[in-house]
Amino acid sequence: MASLWEIAIKAGLGRPDFTLDASVFRRLLIDNGYTEIAISGSHVITANSLPPLHRDPFDRLLVAQAISEGFTLLTSDPALAGYPGDIVIA
Repeated sequence: MASLWEIAIKAGLGRPDFTLDASVFRRLLIDNGYTEIAISGSHVITANSLPPLHRDPFDRLLVAQAISEGFTLLTSDPALAGYPGDIVIA
């Protein structure tokens, strides 16, 4: 949900790097077997406890969700490599 929320907000602001329609992206993910992870209070608390290595709140939330849920976070953002948890920079 955090990624979808970020896409919707930034596309709504007219950012040229976020032109994908959030509803289309969601449908593509679901059609390809992805499941949605709701944003929980635990995720928010974990995000708030992370060191200030990255300013983007959506990225920090993704890190927190990965930590809280025991998932691997796959990202292209090398700034996230300094956070704890299983983070793979691709």
